[in-house]
This record gives sequence, structure tokens and C-alpha cells, in this order.
Amino acid sequence: MYSIIVVPPPTTEDERNGAQIRLAPGERLAFGRSAPDNGLVIRHDGVSRRAGEIVAHGAFWILSNLSARQTYVVENPEGAGEHIKVGPGRLDAPVPFEFSRIVLPAAGDLLPIEVWAPRHDYLTDADGTDGEPTAPAFSVDRAKRYFAVLAALCEPRLRGDPHAPLPTVDQVVERLRPAWAAVSRTSVQWNIDYLAVKLRLKPGPDTAETGPRLNGKKESLVSLALRFDLVREDDLAVLAAPPDGAAR
Repeated sequence: MYSIIVVPPPTTEDERNGAQIRLAPGERLAFGRSAPDNGLVIRHDGVSRRAGEIVAHGAFWILSNLSARQTYVVENPEGAGEHIKVGPGRLDAPVPFEFSRIVLPAAGDLLPIEVWAPRHDYLTDADGTDGEPTAPAFSVDRAKRYFAVLAALCEPRLRGDPHAPLPTVDQVVERLRPAWAAVSRTSVQWNIDYLAVKLRLKPGPDTAETGPRLNGKKESLVSLALRFDLVREDDLAVLAAPPDGAAR
């Protein structure tokens, strides 16, 4: 039974050869400019002769960086910027993502190697049924206006560009108008301030100490929301107009 699928980088800038390499648990795949037999040969002068090795391990895989100088980045394309770095010479770095992209820096180019792991299994009831329920780490109500504002802020990065600039307040207003006809700059800004307090990025106005000014408020909110999955791609449905066209 195969565990992971490795998709080599394109052979040219605009063409992918469509080849896939399947690895069963315990199998290894070396890659580089002059990989050994049954290895993945990457014909690029900027790639080390022995660049690295992938080893399948059931529902995850490990990456060894055999390069002497280059850091490799393993991205989760579905994670809105989630990634890990594997430094030069690092051996057996575990990669937990179901869908991953190894990015190899190669003399000005960034070469992607895609790795597909099996779908992960999850507990249906992590806390069990006995005793008091665990308080949520972040209490958010997806039916509230503030969540729609947070979703609008997160949308560009959830749509697949982890480095997309965040929308301005005016852009958030326009994005929310189909579902919230009375939205305004003032209401959006108020909800951003409210989120910063609710998610404990800044103290509330009733505290004795006001604390330091929060610079990059929108960036801090989006970073926190995406890091802890407070907003997922499915949640972007709150930005759509109601089926009957009436404002919420």
C-alpha cells in the first residue's frame, strides 16, 4: 500500500511532465542534480548533486536536507502561509501536512516538489464525555458582524496567496456590503478594535493600564486567526449575500 505521492518539479517553466512517484511506508526517495538509481533527478545547475531525501512514514513523511548551504521551505498550500523550514544538513525533519510543497532555492529560481500524504484521521470527541467541558481557547461567534469582518480580512490569504496584502478598511466595507447593507468605515473599524480586545491582542478600555499601542492591528488579527484556524476557507460563506438578496 502506498503512503505518499511525490510530484517532481516542472521540466520547463511552463510544462510539468505529469510523472508521479509513489512511496510505501519505509521507502526512501533521494533527489538532486545527480540522484542515484531510482532517485529523482532535478536537472538544474542551482540544485546540489545530493540535495535531499524523502522517507515515507504512514500518514506523514520526513525530509532530510543534504545541502551544505541552502535552507528548504516546506509549505502547506492549504494553510494560508503555514510552513516549516529545514536548514542545511538537517536530517529527518517530520512534515505533518497532508498536502505539501518543498521549495528549493536554485540560483534565482524556486523549484517546487509536491508531496501528497494520506488524509489524516481525527478523534470525533477529543475531550470525552465525563466531567466539565474544556473552555474554548478563543470564543468566536460565526453569526456576529465581527466574524464577518475577520473573514473579510483573512480572505485574500485563504484564497491561496499566503503573502497577499491585507484589504484596506474601504475594501472590507465593499466586500461586506452584499451581506451587510448598512456597513460603513466606522462600523468596520469598531469591529476591528473589538476583535483586538476579544482575542486578547490588546487590553480592554476598562482595564487600569491601557498597555502599549497595537501596531499592525489587522496583521496581528489575521496572523492569529490563520495560525489557530479561527477562520477557514469554508467560513468565507459569511461574506456572501443571502439567497433572497436581502441584507442580513
